[in-house]
Amino acid sequence: MENKQIGVIVEQGPRDWAIVQQRNGSAVIGLSGKWRTDEPAREAQAYARVVREESAETVVDWTKAEMTDDRGWRVVLDNVPSGGLYRIETCLRIDGNPALEWAVRGDMIHHVGVGDLWIIAGQSNAAGYGKGPINDPPELGIHLLRNSGRWDLASHPFNESTNTLHIENRETANPGHSPFLAFAKLLKRETGYPIGLVQTALGGSPLRAWNPGEDGTLYRNMLNIVRSAGGSARGVVWYQGCSDCYPGDSESYGERFRKMVEQWRADLGDSELPFATVQLNRYTGSDTTEEDDRGWGLVREHQRVAARDIPGVTVVPAIDSPLSDEIHNSPAGNLLIGERMARAVLASVYGKDVHFRAPEIAGARYDASSEDDGTPVVELTYDHVGGYLLTIGPNQPVFTIEDEAGRAEIAAWSISARSAIRIALKRPLQGRAFIHAGFERNPAAYYPLDSLTYMPPLSFYRFPIG
Repeated sequence: MENKQIGVIVEQGPRDWAIVQQRNGSAVIGLSGKWRTDEPAREAQAYARVVREESAETVVDWTKAEMTDDRGWRVVLDNVPSGGLYRIETCLRIDGNPALEWAVRGDMIHHVGVGDLWIIAGQSNAAGYGKGPINDPPELGIHLLRNSGRWDLASHPFNESTNTLHIENRETANPGHSPFLAFAKLLKRETGYPIGLVQTALGGSPLRAWNPGEDGTLYRNMLNIVRSAGGSARGVVWYQGCSDCYPGDSESYGERFRKMVEQWRADLGDSELPFATVQLNRYTGSDTTEEDDRGWGLVREHQRVAARDIPGVTVVPAIDSPLSDEIHNSPAGNLLIGERMARAVLASVYGKDVHFRAPEIAGARYDASSEDDGTPVVELTYDHVGGYLLTIGPNQPVFTIEDEAGRAEIAAWSISARSAIRIALKRPLQGRAFIHAGFERNPAAYYPLDSLTYMPPLSFYRFPIG
């Protein structure tokens, strides 16, 4: 017996597990396809509706489709409210039969949500390479557009390449745990929206692969993937920079990142598209050179300044995140980073009253002869301290000071006020001077922390001392 489907066949529209981007609390869902009957019909009319998946309550009632030539049909379902999960149903009324519940069958689309899409972009710590066990299970309403081009319940690993359509961001090795399931869980909990994650990251990728003004290979791949998901997104989660910590690339990182953000916003049709970013963690490999340290310091500084100077860009620290190898954040670290990024987005995008900022350097003042014992000191002040600064470990070499005579050795540092740190020097400063904190490729382990969030301050490089 020939296997020919009858009724309404959906050829275009969302697929099972899809998240549709909402705008102002609702979405428009378009469907189209063909219809077929076993017996001749004088008149055929296709319909579609949306129901709640958990209860079958009607969300959008049966909507008459436009019937087209060659047994085609199309329909637009307006004002589908944010939420879900929903089931989209279709049916075919034959010869004016008034009882739609007994109409000819139609295709159904299951587990559809209307919420917010977030693009995952960057290199390996965005793709997710955390190794080892942790409890981070899937959750209905958090879905992933996999590299196969199919929506699915989001589960690790995100960037695995089974049946991939996109060799541009195919990983060579199997990836692992990602920070962005934890990110999405916190967003869904606080906003009530289903969250769709659009994976486009690739391990080892440099900024030039994402910048349309340079190579742009992964940028074009990202655009194609986003267009396949409807063409728009609520924002971007970005973790990248390790592959640019080299001479030339590190110096120009900030300006190239700014241009990339501008072009993404233009091509995705959102001049305020949010970018939630991460300041680089560490690389613990051996044989670090001063040039390596300078490159990592420059990239981290550009990341700090980008969040200050580019509207809609936020940054959170990762320097305290545990690793599962020399450079990849562990699953425990990914949970930490994902939730920090979610808090940044909840505050800056969704308007929630959440303290998400890490302490950030605001000033560095030199006193050639302190009132106590004549020791030259540098007093640092920090913005965005939610509670008060505290220390959790021994006095480690977090800070480095350089002047026209070279490196100025630090005798000790201590917290001198709620948002201030006092650094005692072994000699007076000479001429212009700068201070760095946590700038090295593998910096100190024990940072000061904010008592409210227990986040460390953002690293900085070549901050002028006044």
